[in-house]
Amino acid sequence: MEAFLRTFLPRLLPVDRTFHVHPFQGKSDLLGKLEDRLRAYATWLPQDWRIVVVVDRDDDDCLALKSRLEQIAGRAHLITKSKARGQSWQIVNRIAIEELEAWYFGDWAAVQSAYQRLPTNIARKKGFRDPDAIAGGTWEAFERILQKHGYFKGGLSKIEVARTLGALIEPSRCESASFASFREGVSAALA
Repeated sequence: MEAFLRTFLPRLLPVDRTFHVHPFQGKSDLLGKLEDRLRAYATWLPQDWRIVVVVDRDDDDCLALKSRLEQIAGRAHLITKSKARGQSWQIVNRIAIEELEAWYFGDWAAVQSAYQRLPTNIARKKGFRDPDAIAGGTWEAFERILQKHGYFKGGLSKIEVARTLGALIEPSRCESASFASFREGVSAALA
């Protein structure tokens, strides 16, 4: 996610806005350390700064994971976008369903432009039409397709792919609902 965001966000944000990506060593590390980090931010966060937390759903229940993130923010004394009800907020929580790779399936034209031997019709095939509902592991499905067409024979290089596709995915074209929610959260943070 860090590699993706570092190449994607500069294309999404206005030139007068900056960002910082704080990576964690996986989801359990993020969930274990997030509250302390947010508490620290709450002591000095300028009024016009926003925090966007994004995490893969993996096999978690989406609503339970979102509730957990909202509770963590609340315990850190930060107001989330979901709880703001018209008042100012500092943090928005977003979940990549199932994983970041679902966002890639959501903009297959970007994937196909980077990996030109791939067929253009993958996203229209049964099982891939809804990027957020791909069964059996999204990154595994993505890797299988790439390998079938001669890419990453030794295994998917997730960071290389994230950098490449972060520079190519078009925000308005991506059909992943979780990506659209992420994009909306970032847009709200800019407002």
